[in-house]
Amino acid sequence: MAEQHARWSLRDLFGQADSAPVEQSLASLEQIVTRFESYRPLLLPDIPAEIFLQALDTYEAAVSLERRLAAFAFLRFAEDTQDQASLSLQNRLDQQLAIVENRMTFFDMWFKDLSDDAAQRLIAASGERRYFLESWRRLKPFTLSEPEERVITLKDVNGVDALVTLYDVITNAFTFTMEVDGERRTMTEAEVGAYVRDHRPDVRAAAYREMYRAYMEHRSVLAQIYSHRVGDWHSEMLDLRKFASPISARNTMNDIPDDVVETLLSVCRSNRTLFQRYFQLKAGWLGRKQLRRYDVYAPLATSARRYSLAQAIELVMGCFRGFSPTLADAASSVLQAAHLDSPARPNKRGGAFCYAALPELTPWVLTNFSGEARDVSTLAHELGHAVHAVLAAGHSVLTFDATPPLAETASVFAEMLLSEKLLASEQDPQARREILATMVDDAYATVERQAYFSIFEQDAHRLLAEGKTSDELAEHYQQSLAEQFGDAVEVADEFRWEWTLIPHIYHTPFYTYAYSFGQLLVLALYQRYRLEGEAFKPRYLRILGYGGSASPAAILSEAGFDISSPDFWQGGFDLIAEWIEKLENTQ
Repeated sequence: MAEQHARWSLRDLFGQADSAPVEQSLASLEQIVTRFESYRPLLLPDIPAEIFLQALDTYEAAVSLERRLAAFAFLRFAEDTQDQASLSLQNRLDQQLAIVENRMTFFDMWFKDLSDDAAQRLIAASGERRYFLESWRRLKPFTLSEPEERVITLKDVNGVDALVTLYDVITNAFTFTMEVDGERRTMTEAEVGAYVRDHRPDVRAAAYREMYRAYMEHRSVLAQIYSHRVGDWHSEMLDLRKFASPISARNTMNDIPDDVVETLLSVCRSNRTLFQRYFQLKAGWLGRKQLRRYDVYAPLATSARRYSLAQAIELVMGCFRGFSPTLADAASSVLQAAHLDSPARPNKRGGAFCYAALPELTPWVLTNFSGEARDVSTLAHELGHAVHAVLAAGHSVLTFDATPPLAETASVFAEMLLSEKLLASEQDPQARREILATMVDDAYATVERQAYFSIFEQDAHRLLAEGKTSDELAEHYQQSLAEQFGDAVEVADEFRWEWTLIPHIYHTPFYTYAYSFGQLLVLALYQRYRLEGEAFKPRYLRILGYGGSASPAAILSEAGFDISSPDFWQGGFDLIAEWIEKLENTQ
């Protein structure tokens, strides 16, 4: 069954592939928005709660249809980023949905302008959509006038959003050519990226160099796109909306206090020596005095196991089922709905993602599966996201998306389940060392590396505001790598341009600390699971079931976590230190 679902179907969004259902949906959306606009004269401070809820229901219906249309355009474009019809559809819908958003913005503008007493009366009547309305109020100090908000929405479509799409078009069209086993091959980025974990040092180095060659050839354009992305963020978030800092805008959207994020990043930075210690250990295993940046993800085994898609799915599903049938059933729904697109192919969007369009629709999952062990972990990660969405499907479309800091909870926990299952079933000491080392590799990639991306972003926004060039930005990034790796890792010069390879800093500034947040949170959760066993499982499922219907702090308080405490974040690093100590004892 798994192989039959190697490429997804979008029929659950629209029953046929032609433009007819899109046009019908746009017509229906027009009717809904027109009906919604009829509520505008009724929006007074003393509006009856019944009328307000009718308006909110109509708003929700419009959002649902918008999301269905946007999902169809995005997922079709992800299938083939060079398909002109898909790109045209995405651009057209971006324009039309921006117009719709502008026509509806009067509602949140009015709600933000209400007095606290008037707003609280309506919030109290809103049921499970309460947190959505509270989030609107949280953004009140940073909201502009209605005409200004409309201008920004229209400006973004043809401005920064178009630039980010251009970044995708350029980078997803890259091809990479390198010799492997005596054969010269042309590959996608996902395919060449798989070789950075090859057991042969020269192949790893060649893969990195070839990957960076393509980006460095286009670095002027990619750096220019990033410069404008940063400039746009500064103009809107600081100059117009008056956020305290570039990262504060993201923190406020995430409903995470600035000092919590500062504490998180500070603890990550102070623990860089933990990973340096591990890299020195790994260098010895690989027979080197010093690890090269090319070797950071090097496997310890000389021959890596290969997996078919069916084997990978069976392994991941077994991990989920071993924890809870609820997890397995939720993940299985992706396969049953034919919502998995797994194989790497030319022009397909690189990387991996899970796209949850609507509560009533099973999420779509994209990977670039090539049979590596890493691909199995990626599959577990993205299916974990899908589980999160399925368990939160009982909420409104306005409140079922988990906030970014919690969005990685289920995905990283799924990877932990996979790693622990592999570790528990393995008796060979060398194989166990390989699994533990992979767990530390993953912790580095998800915690430390992502934290340093956010640290770099803060510096980059400041440096570009000071008028620094892209070359100066690259030099600063190289210095950041030197701090991160210390004397443990030799970093080749091309890595100064690594930031141009990171889509998140283009798409969603300051998103990446959510990975660090999520991984350290999961380590804390997993510690609880090891201590409490079965008693832990209902609490974990409740956390996932919240979706985005409450603040991160409120959701995590159920588990007894204080995210403002450095000790909480340090606890995750303490578990990583245990893994490293076990590795040291295997020598």
